[in-house]
Amino acid sequence: QVQLVESGGGMVQPGGSLRLSCSASEFTLVTHGVGWFRQAPGKEREGVSGISGSGENTYYADSVKGRFTIYRDDSKNTVYLQMNNLKPEDTAVYYCQAAYYNGDTLQYDYWGQGTQVTVSS
Repeated sequence: QVQLVESGGGMVQPGGSLRLSCSASEFTLVTHGVGWFRQAPGKEREGVSGISGSGENTYYADSVKGRFTIYRDDSKNTVYLQMNNLKPEDTAVYYCQAAYYNGDTLQYDYWGQGTQVTVSS
């Protein structure tokens, strides 16, 4: 069964760190671009970070630049989001998406179930 599973969420104090994992089953992540999105209560889902299939290209939202790092370990079929210096406004459910493109056209994507990140003192 094709599946994306996020893990690593939790509760942390401001200034703390978490590492989120996005692991794939029954398909290979290396052929997909992977993105991290988040959705806070009462807000729309927003893109946080992304990485190309090759790993050469990355994207970060302005709000997380310099604090979050996305990287992939293809031997583990997993993409990670290292989150440092967390702020209360980072509190949200974090989702990963694996997307397959043909050129610039999205062919299909998979989504995980989400993992809760709470930053609070």
